[in-house]
Amino acid sequence: MRAGPKLFQHGARVRSSTRRQKTCSLATHRGAAFIGVLFLAAAFVGCGKEKVRADAPAPPEVVVAPVIVQDVPVYEETVANLNGPVNAAISPKVQGYVLSQNYVNGSLVRKGQLLFQIDRRPFEAALDEAKADAEKAVSTLSRASNDVARDTPLAAQKAIPQKQLDDDIANETWAKAELKAKKAAQEQAQLNLGWTSLYSPVDGIAGEATSQVGDLVSTTTKMTTVSQIDPIWAYFNISETLYLRFAPEISRALRTPGGKSTVPVDYIQANDVPYPFKGRIIFVSREVATGTGTIQLAAAFPNRDAILRPGGFGKVRVLTGTDKNAMLVPQASVIEVQSQYQVIVVGSDGKATIHAVKVGNRVGPNWIITDGLNAGNRVVVEGIQKVQAFAAQSPEAAKEGVPVTTKPYASTAGGSN
Repeated sequence: MRAGPKLFQHGARVRSSTRRQKTCSLATHRGAAFIGVLFLAAAFVGCGKEKVRADAPAPPEVVVAPVIVQDVPVYEETVANLNGPVNAAISPKVQGYVLSQNYVNGSLVRKGQLLFQIDRRPFEAALDEAKADAEKAVSTLSRASNDVARDTPLAAQKAIPQKQLDDDIANETWAKAELKAKKAAQEQAQLNLGWTSLYSPVDGIAGEATSQVGDLVSTTTKMTTVSQIDPIWAYFNISETLYLRFAPEISRALRTPGGKSTVPVDYIQANDVPYPFKGRIIFVSREVATGTGTIQLAAAFPNRDAILRPGGFGKVRVLTGTDKNAMLVPQASVIEVQSQYQVIVVGSDGKATIHAVKVGNRVGPNWIITDGLNAGNRVVVEGIQKVQAFAAQSPEAAKEGVPVTTKPYASTAGGSN
């Protein structure tokens, strides 16, 4: 009977041993599965890193230009208004009806060319009347002079009263004055007849006629304007400081009768095309404008072909000096952001970085850089957006500079205007 429990105990031990073996086996399988998961995870992570590396953007290709260092002429530009040195208003000196217009509106006319003809007939009649009045005065004077000649010896002999001779002398004096008045009236009638023909006082361009054939015109009627255009004047204003730089030379030239300043002036037309002929300063205003601190000048430009017209606007450009060893970059390489200027510089390591710069004048296709660059720097001219896009995709890589591949800029024109 005692053996029963032992057997039971033995059986229990067997079952317990079996259970432990199963538990160990399950644990072994679970451990193997967990290790497998770790390997898979590690493999997945490794593949992800390779995928990230494979998806990284390639270095952008950009076009770069070297900074040019050279002497650059410095110009001052300002707005200019064109006008003729003479703008003659054509108004009649007599009243009458317009019979003809003898020029084409807007055409070139010569000095002395007939522009308008007013009806002459009333003035011809007035001249004939004035001539007749003058003849009458001549006759009256002749009679008075004969009376004086006849009565002078008679009065000396006491044959006639002295008062009669005095009257004769007075009548002669009056007749002489009357003859002068009638001759003056005749001359005025002659002038009035001549003023019925309106001629151009200068060579130039005649404007549009404001009076038509058949209109009644008078001395207050402005019929047209003739503007002298060769030379034509460009009026402009400059600062007092700039004027004083050239004042001695300009004053010496203008003190000479007919003199012109030797300071050359360029004119840029409204379409930004330079006028082919240079001008010279021929006029300086008598005063500096107190409100603006500027002074008005005028430069005369040859205009034989009448290309420039009164009333036109453009710009004048005056050479004011030379910027020694100026640094020039293509205008396309300069980035403007809220009135701040930047360029992208590619270093010797092939990485692009942004540099803040200060700019000066534009010179032809280039821009003068006054601060922020050094001689030997290379700036990005084409591909700026590519660099910006790369920096946006890889900000960490961009901190040390964006790696780029470079190509030389095709045009590195100098600073000539």
